[in-house]
Amino acid sequence: MTAGRAVRGRIDKREAILRAAFDVFAREGFAAAGVDVIAAEAGVAKPTVYNHFGDKETLFREVVAAESARALAENLAVVELLRAPDPPVRDRLVEVGTRIAECYTEDRSWALRRLLHTEITRFPDLVGVVRGEVADRVGEALADQFARLSLSGALRGLDPASAAEQFTALLTGPVEGRSRMGTVVVGADELRAVAEAAVDTFLAAFGPADRSSED
Repeated sequence: MTAGRAVRGRIDKREAILRAAFDVFAREGFAAAGVDVIAAEAGVAKPTVYNHFGDKETLFREVVAAESARALAENLAVVELLRAPDPPVRDRLVEVGTRIAECYTEDRSWALRRLLHTEITRFPDLVGVVRGEVADRVGEALADQFARLSLSGALRGLDPASAAEQFTALLTGPVEGRSRMGTVVVGADELRAVAEAAVDTFLAAFGPADRSSED
C-alpha cells in the first residue's frame, strides 16, 4: 500500500468513527454510549477508535466539533446567496431565510442541539464553543452582507450585527416553537411561510423608504 492510500484509509476510518459516534451519542447519550457499539457501527475494531481519539470524552468533543463545522459550512454557503446581484432583495432574503430554517431543522442539527442540552452539565464549555463556531460566525457573515446591502441602498437604518441577530431570531423563534425541539416535522411550505413573514417584518424595519429601490 502506498503512503497516500494509507493516509486516505486512516482519514476514511476517522470519518466513519465520527459519523457513527454522533449517531450513538445522539441516541444513547454520552454516559450510556459504548465505544464497542460505536466501533461496530463504524465498521472498525474497538482499538481503532482509541488509536484515533484516545478516550470517549475526546471522541465526544471531536464529534461536536465535526458537526459544528458541517453546520457552519452549510449556513455560510446559504448566506453567500445574498451576494448575488439579483433577484430583488426581498426574494433573496426569503430564499436565504428559508434555507437557514432548513439547516436549523435538519435532523442532525436538532440532534446536536438536544445532545448539547442533555450533556450541558458534563461539558458546559461546549455550548459556548458551538455558539462561537456556528451561531456567531454565521451572524458575522449575515452582518457583513447586511452592511453591503445597506451601502447599496437596499437596506437602511441598521446596525449590521444587531440586524443579523434580529433576522436570525425572526426565523428560529417560530421554527423552535412549531417544531418542539425537533419532535414535530415542519414542512417545506411552512418553513418558507416563516421565512416570508420574517423577511416582511425585517424589511418593515430596515427596508428602504421607497421599496421600489430594492435590488
